Amino acid sequence: MAVRSVLRMGDPQLLERSRAVERFATPELDALIRDMRDTMAALNGAGLAAPQLGVLKRIVIFGVGRNPRYPDAEEVPETVLINPELEPLDAGDVAEDWEGCLSVPGMRGLVPRYRHLRYRGFDERGRPIDRTVSDFHARVVQHEVDHLDGVLYPTRIRDLRNFGFTAELFPDANIAED
Repeated sequence: MAVRSVLRMGDPQLLERSRAVERFATPELDALIRDMRDTMAALNGAGLAAPQLGVLKRIVIFGVGRNPRYPDAEEVPETVLINPELEPLDAGDVAEDWEGCLSVPGMRGLVPRYRHLRYRGFDERGRPIDRTVSDFHARVVQHEVDHLDGVLYPTRIRDLRNFGFTAELFPDANIAED
């Protein structure tokens, strides 16, 4: 359908809490999800949340196959997740790893996330989704759902010495810029 502009850190809309989706399988919802998919694909994203396009609805999409921004990442199935709920499965099992974001282009930060979680929600037709996931899959879901609550990953970084431009942090790595 269309590649849309992604809001960048500093835009006040990215700090707002999104509202629940009440109606599924509508032409408007279908068009938004098509635009989200097109935008994510065009920018080599691992995920995208509706607020990043200026739409304050509780909708995220994610999926990773071969991705130049995450060359070592495990595959994550393409998913539309609406009105998500996250449940950490072991609150003590947290791992730090590098994250980037289409709303914070060109930068990476070391972010703590739960390693194992269960997520529930609905697909675009209103069918329930209930998955238990780990590692990169869990990280991607948490990152995208944070957007629905007005949270950007830099606010989760524990030590700002672990936040910077991708090219400076990883000069010898083959990581595509945002």
